[in-house]
Amino acid sequence: MLRQYKLKDYKFRLVLWVLILSVIGIMVIGSANGSYQMKQMIGMGVGIVFMIMVSLMDYLWISNFYWIYYIGGLVLLIAVRFFGTEVNGAKRWIDFGGFSFQPSDIMKIVVIIFFTRFFMKHEEDLNKPQTILKAVGLVAIPWFLIYKQPDLSTSIVVLLIFCTIYFIAGLSSKIIGGMILICIPLVVIGAMLVTQPDQKILKGYQHDRIMGWLQPEKYPDISYQQTNSKIAIGSGQLYGKGLNNSDVNSVKNGNFIAEPQTDFIFAVAGEELGFLGCCLIVALEFLIALECIMVGKNARDVSGTLICCGMAALIAFQSFINICVATGLMPNTGLPLPFVSYGLTSLISLYIGIGMVLNIGLQVRKY
Repeated sequence: MLRQYKLKDYKFRLVLWVLILSVIGIMVIGSANGSYQMKQMIGMGVGIVFMIMVSLMDYLWISNFYWIYYIGGLVLLIAVRFFGTEVNGAKRWIDFGGFSFQPSDIMKIVVIIFFTRFFMKHEEDLNKPQTILKAVGLVAIPWFLIYKQPDLSTSIVVLLIFCTIYFIAGLSSKIIGGMILICIPLVVIGAMLVTQPDQKILKGYQHDRIMGWLQPEKYPDISYQQTNSKIAIGSGQLYGKGLNNSDVNSVKNGNFIAEPQTDFIFAVAGEELGFLGCCLIVALEFLIALECIMVGKNARDVSGTLICCGMAALIAFQSFINICVATGLMPNTGLPLPFVSYGLTSLISLYIGIGMVLNIGLQVRKY
């Protein structure tokens, strides 16, 4: 389980980017809602401990228990349906021992570990129909349980992670091309159907959010959060208004956005840290994802490459969606900004994933 490593191989640069981004997140959260700042600091401390511990464990040994992680993740997702706490019409959290956690955030890491090992087991028959059907069936179960919470945004991220890992594992370009040819017309038809007022594909609130994004002037009660988010980001201009400012027209002081410390934390960052602060956050998210890819490129085996690329996909896609929502480029959907938004399950899960990337970096390829 534990191996001897060389300190010079430890990816301190990746750790530095993660810590800087987490500290920025704590500062912005404290400005958005001070009551959550201490919790986020505790979450960061716990996350760092887990990251260090996991970074010193052989990632191949950790992945040996991939079926246990998968079944355990499904049990937690099923438990949410029966024992979960409902907030704003969604059951996504489980209360346990005085704190709550979100199993879908844990499942993102589980999906990375599980399918990395699964595809390695099927390296020789990766493109055979039975393997593809089995893989799709295995990802469909957690996807469905997450989608029914309902949590459309997280279910989309899970699919994107799965597709990224499968592509890197060696999915045939012919199969990818065929899927694209099938998916493009389906997406077009689906987009036309979900915009109809009597559609049955999406839940009512999901349809309303899409229409509020497409026609904000017609649905002001639905689009107000994104409208206020864009106003907040623009009002920060180049340098921002400063953390903990007392401007009554700010997002946090005027209560123009519900729960600004989570899904719309980028709006608070834009208002208080300005364009330069937003650029710094985007750059750090990009650098963390890029560092994961670089570690994966030099991994000692394909398994390490897949885990690193899975983590890069998680951070990149989730950051992209969150920032697009805050800037009005996508319909409103609840998804935290990695290492910045408040959320202990998300934060600690990401630190665990980074810990695995660090361990892969310690086991450099022998040329």
